[in-house]
Amino acid sequence: MTAKEYLSQAYHIDQRINSKLEQIISLRALATKATSTLSDTPPSGTRNVHSMEDIIAKIVDLENEINRDIDILVDLKREFVSVIRKIDNTEYQTLLELRYLCFKTWEQIAVDMGYSLQHIFRIHDKALKEINIS
Repeated sequence: MTAKEYLSQAYHIDQRINSKLEQIISLRALATKATSTLSDTPPSGTRNVHSMEDIIAKIVDLENEINRDIDILVDLKREFVSVIRKIDNTEYQTLLELRYLCFKTWEQIAVDMGYSLQHIFRIHDKALKEINIS
């Protein structure tokens, strides 16, 4: 695994967490959706009376998955901080923290650090070479 792949793990976990949070929002909206139909025709016997229970169970399952993912993300970020702090160059540390712990875009990092985008890429390449994964 390259240094870049190693450090990118946190971003992928964060994306997975965000995706699950969106799924929960969607399920909650579905659970709170209530419509009533006024009709002389009796309701069909095939109606799923457990749908609300199913939705709530899915929400609880997703929340548990999110909590596990958050624990993994926090542990991984702690590990990254330890790895990044071993680099002597504080500029490299800052760039790696902004990119792989704060998930900032390259453009945001360039503005924050006051460099051109091309210079940020050069610094990034040098910083990755300083990462010691073992």
